[in-house]
Amino acid sequence: MPSSPAARAMDVLARPFSLGSLNLANRLAMAPMTREFSPGGVPGTDVAEYYARRAAGGVGLIITEGTYVDQASAGTSARVPRFHGADALAGWAGVADAVHRAGGKIVPQLWHVGMARAAGAPPVAEAPRIGPSGVPLDDSEPGRAMTAEDVDEVIAAFAAGAAAAEAGGFDGIELHGAHGYLIDQFLWSGTNLRDDGYGGDLASRNRFATEIVAACRRVVSPDFPIIFRMSQWKMGAYGAKIAESPQELEAVLTPLADAGVDAFHASTRRYWLPEFEDSDLNLAGWAKKLTGRPTISVGSVGLDNEFIKAFQGERGGVTGIEQLLDRLERDEFDLVAVGRALLADPEWAAKILSGHTDELDAFDAKALSTLY
Repeated sequence: MPSSPAARAMDVLARPFSLGSLNLANRLAMAPMTREFSPGGVPGTDVAEYYARRAAGGVGLIITEGTYVDQASAGTSARVPRFHGADALAGWAGVADAVHRAGGKIVPQLWHVGMARAAGAPPVAEAPRIGPSGVPLDDSEPGRAMTAEDVDEVIAAFAAGAAAAEAGGFDGIELHGAHGYLIDQFLWSGTNLRDDGYGGDLASRNRFATEIVAACRRVVSPDFPIIFRMSQWKMGAYGAKIAESPQELEAVLTPLADAGVDAFHASTRRYWLPEFEDSDLNLAGWAKKLTGRPTISVGSVGLDNEFIKAFQGERGGVTGIEQLLDRLERDEFDLVAVGRALLADPEWAAKILSGHTDELDAFDAKALSTLY
């Protein structure tokens, strides 16, 4: 007799998974989602409760919202949490403890926004907008190209964040190398016009990311997992590509894996779309095939509209995950990250695993401020 949808979901999603010292109860992760609920950059007890609810609801791995590293130009909001300073790190230690007590595992996402920073924005209003070449992704004013000293400072800031994460009881880290933020600005030819060792061909554009990974690896334990989030698309440049072919993607990912990346978190707007012609593999599938490293897939899981339209006010509905289960069964990727569906419904994982899909809550951007 064929298994029921709930039984199949349990069979596929409830399988444990290990990544270095990180042992996960299942294949479900919470995708990082910026919420700006940390005044002064310090996560409070409400943030701890927010993440703990998702862990208690059955999510195996929590990936936090992006957290600013300790460099003056890293951020663009005083309400986004930072991952430096005694007050913020104490708050994050409380978050990690709450998630662990709820039965989950947690990694912080370390972030520098680069040219996505608004001029004059907090948390350091006087800090300049910096990027590989000072080239913005939109029609805003150009910023300042990073000097060699800037590059060294940012690399050191990411390494300091990695060390603080392990010291604070976290289970690994994720480096935000996607969506047109600083690391991705170096990787993409559209924003990296440098003519030194950090720009030019693909190998040179990859150097900044690789040096960040290597610096983080040096300051944490050998089995402390480093996850690298990457994407082709950028905010406002949805057709952008770092790699036009599997060969170019391999040239990007292999040095990162060699430098110490344990898993790739491949961000796409719709997880079911193929990345390249003549193959059904999505971006996470290609990353796993090319590097042999575990991968996390993400993109509109459990919802019938993609996130850009959702945040523009289009109310979507819930949808099945049969195709997701098909791909996990054939090991195209190893974990799946859930974003909006889990933001709207903290019990999403438990409902999926128990077959109570008729009770799932739809995501409504208009109610975002009330979601907790």
